[in-house]
Amino acid sequence: MKVINGIDNYTKNKQCLLTIGTFDGIHIGHQKIINELVFEAHKENLLAVVLSFFPHPRMVLQKDNAIKLIDTIEEKKDILEKMGVDVLVIHPFSKSFSKLSAIEFTRDLLVDIFKIKKIFIGFDHRFGRNRKATVDDLIKFGSTYNFSVKKIEAQEIKKVNISSTKIRKALAEGDLKIVNQYLARPFVITGIVIKGKEIGRKINFPTANIHIEETYKILPINGVYFVYSRLNNEIFYGMMNIGNRPTINGKNKTIEIHFFNFNYDIYGNKIKIKIYDKIRDEIKFNSLIELQKQLEKDKITCIELRKNNFLEI
Repeated sequence: MKVINGIDNYTKNKQCLLTIGTFDGIHIGHQKIINELVFEAHKENLLAVVLSFFPHPRMVLQKDNAIKLIDTIEEKKDILEKMGVDVLVIHPFSKSFSKLSAIEFTRDLLVDIFKIKKIFIGFDHRFGRNRKATVDDLIKFGSTYNFSVKKIEAQEIKKVNISSTKIRKALAEGDLKIVNQYLARPFVITGIVIKGKEIGRKINFPTANIHIEETYKILPINGVYFVYSRLNNEIFYGMMNIGNRPTINGKNKTIEIHFFNFNYDIYGNKIKIKIYDKIRDEIKFNSLIELQKQLEKDKITCIELRKNNFLEI
C-alpha cells in the first residue's frame, strides 16, 4: 500500500474507486465500506483509494483536544494494508480546508485530482462547508461529473448502530468484549519498551513498561488485562496493568506487561499488544506479598482464558 501525505501529492493519472472518512478504529461498519471498495476496484483493475484526515476534525473545529483516537496513524496504516487498500491519502485537516464548499471539494479534489469513477460512502456522510452536503448531494454531483455513488447502509449488531464514539465509551468502561466485537479484532496498543523501577522482578513478575508516543491514543480504563503479542516471531501471552500502581503509591499512569514464559531483552523495541479482555480492576494492596498472591491468581485466570477461547493472531 502506498501512503501519501496530502491530497496535492496524489499524482496517479488514472481513474480510481475511493472512499472518504476519518475511519477512527476501522470498525465493522467501516470495514463494510472498505471491503466493498477493494473488491470492486480490483475486479475492475482500478486503484482502491482511501482518503482520510489527521488531525481529527473535532480537534480542529471544536478545539476538542480531549478526544482520543482508537488507532494511531501507524496502526490505521497496518489495518488498511491488510484489507487490500492500494493507496491511503492522509490529508492535514485545517480550518481553511473545512471551508471548501461541497462543489469545490467534489469538482476540484474528487474529480480533478483523484479522477474518481465511483465513491463508496456511509449513509450518514456529510461534507463541504459546515458539513451541509449529504450523500444525496453527492449523487447529484455524480450525475454532473460522471461518477457513481455507492451508499452503504447502517451496519448493526443486535440493533445497536456501531460508531467510534460507542467504542470509545466501551473502552472507558473496560468492556473489551464489546470493543473487540465492534472492531472484529482485538484492540491494539503500540509502544516502546522502556525501563521501569523493576519492582515486578522483586516478586517474580518482571514487567515490560510501555511508552506510547502518540498522546492522542485512547487507553482502556485502569485495570488488569489479558494480552498477547508477537515477539521474536513467537506469540507470547501475558497480563497488563494500566494505572497508577497504588500499592507502591505511584503518582503517574503506567502501562506494564508481564509476559508468561518469556526471557528476552526487548528494551527499546516497539511492540504491538493485543488486548483480549479485562480481568479485574486495579487494587491497592497492603503489601507487595499480597500483590504477588493476586498476580498469581491473575495469571491462572489468563491461562484459563487462553485455553477456553480462540484468539485472533
